[in-house]
Amino acid sequence: MPYKRLGWKKKILLACLLCILPFMLSSPHSMTAKMLQDSANGAKILILNYHKVDNMNISLSVLPKDFDAQMAYLKENGYHTISPGELYASLTEGTELPDKPVLITFDDGYADNYIYAYPILQKYDFKGTIFVITSFMGTQKNYLTWEQAREMEAHGISIESHTVTHKSLTELSDDQLRAELVNSKKTIEEKLNKQVEFLAYPTGTYNLHIAQIVKEAGYKGAFTIKYGNVDKASNMYALERVPVFHTENTFKSFLERIQYVPIFERLGWIKS
Repeated sequence: MPYKRLGWKKKILLACLLCILPFMLSSPHSMTAKMLQDSANGAKILILNYHKVDNMNISLSVLPKDFDAQMAYLKENGYHTISPGELYASLTEGTELPDKPVLITFDDGYADNYIYAYPILQKYDFKGTIFVITSFMGTQKNYLTWEQAREMEAHGISIESHTVTHKSLTELSDDQLRAELVNSKKTIEEKLNKQVEFLAYPTGTYNLHIAQIVKEAGYKGAFTIKYGNVDKASNMYALERVPVFHTENTFKSFLERIQYVPIFERLGWIKS
């Protein structure tokens, strides 16, 4: 069959095979070592990263109907949602996770997370996690209120920290950094009467020094925008996620991201 008549899935698989064939032929021991390393690192855990779920038709805004279709796909294909705490327990203590675990996360804390995403998550009996900017809560238009956050926290949605003001942490002094981390954590804990143990880095920027201060501030883990799935080889303060955006064909893009990331990781193209 001519190459141009192949479907997009077959083209991607063919490209993968052509890329790995020389490696397999020249380095069979390296391939075996890679497979053994993957086995030792355990199952790959999918962490999805959303921002907005609304009808704005911009990159960061997944349409509600598209978000519903994505959640339906996960449900129909045997995925089980988990919380950040369950992820942490699995990576650090070996606690068993359900088959095909997925952590669904949202950054910033937009009001549309409550208006659109929350009912859809409830529809499929799914958990979720929202990383909120505490100074925007109840003060900035189009952001969550504490009342909304409190309701969601009581129904399977974990509210965690995205700092106080969403400033890039690499641009702050150590004192400013600690204030962003400690004060956001304290505010959420006081408002929602819960322990806050996880952070998503604003704009995704961080380094090892920042990660150490995050740990000292009392967080168990932190999430990046680095593309990939999580396993036991992941750094708890630099956890990978798979971002989901609105595109010309959002559902196709969604499938490509969740289906082919594990393949690329096994080949060493994403996580070394």
